[in-house]
Amino acid sequence: MKKILSLVIAGTVIAIACNKADRLASPSQDAESLAAPTKRMCASMEVLQEQLKAYPTLQSRMDALEKTTQNFIKNKSLYRLSGDTMIIPVVVNVVYRAAQENISLGQIQSQIDVLNEDYGGTNADIAGLPGIFTGVKAGDTKIRFVLDQVIRKATTKKSWSTNDAVKKSSQGGISPTSPTTKLNMWACTLGNGLLGYAQFPGGSSATDGVVILNSAFGSRAKYPGGYYTTTYDLGRTATHEVGHWFNLRHIWGDATCGDDLVGDTPKHNTANYGCPVYPHYSTCTGTPVEMTMNYMDYTDDACMYMFSAGQATRMQATWIVGGPRASFR
Repeated sequence: MKKILSLVIAGTVIAIACNKADRLASPSQDAESLAAPTKRMCASMEVLQEQLKAYPTLQSRMDALEKTTQNFIKNKSLYRLSGDTMIIPVVVNVVYRAAQENISLGQIQSQIDVLNEDYGGTNADIAGLPGIFTGVKAGDTKIRFVLDQVIRKATTKKSWSTNDAVKKSSQGGISPTSPTTKLNMWACTLGNGLLGYAQFPGGSSATDGVVILNSAFGSRAKYPGGYYTTTYDLGRTATHEVGHWFNLRHIWGDATCGDDLVGDTPKHNTANYGCPVYPHYSTCTGTPVEMTMNYMDYTDDACMYMFSAGQATRMQATWIVGGPRASFR
């Protein structure tokens, strides 16, 4: 079992004042480079670190959530889920400059379909899971997604960065719709090879949601006529980022042999890229084979296809009664 973080301050998840979000903005709202992604890059942890600096009370809320999460993992019977299955209404905000960036409804729906397969454990590629991990696969996480609406807005900006400007109408983006009851996703052009980022539970509702590179949004396999980037065209970027939105960490714990706070995922030396050949060995103590096919690693879309049972439980802890995601049901 992995070491559980020490928890010191309890508190409830509350919204942070909207105007404080501007403190995270960088001097330039445009990102620097529009080069196509060459490897998976997720900025969720970097964004979290910036938010922790900007909002002194955020750490205490996350500590309180972690304490509840670990208690839920130890004894689910003490907690009541807000329903047997979590059904999440999704608002997709499309911010575009070129016509191809204004991705179609078909491409958007293909992403919703991928999320439902991946979170329902019905994705076809799970059949290739190595036997060593079949005993810890999540199967059905009891989370489903329904497309609520699509909002579109033209822009003159060439690209967007991680400063959350794309989530603000006042800065040329689209402000979130009903962010305490609907998952907002933004499809836009991200710079510097970034595929996406998400906000962890506990942050401001004014910036809550997931941002995805428009050409990594949706699945070429399900909707071939869309706008896609090679390698990241099967919808798994959103699966990964929504995992963060449900409080999952990267499987390597963002450190050498780090802790992702999940008991049934093996320790990883670091992030894995591309499509590692199984078995991919770790030098971390007690975990010889890495779970490179886990959605929270950095492998290519075609080579990530599972959550673990422990990750599913961790996600479910966010929507227990009184939890930070219970209101989205």
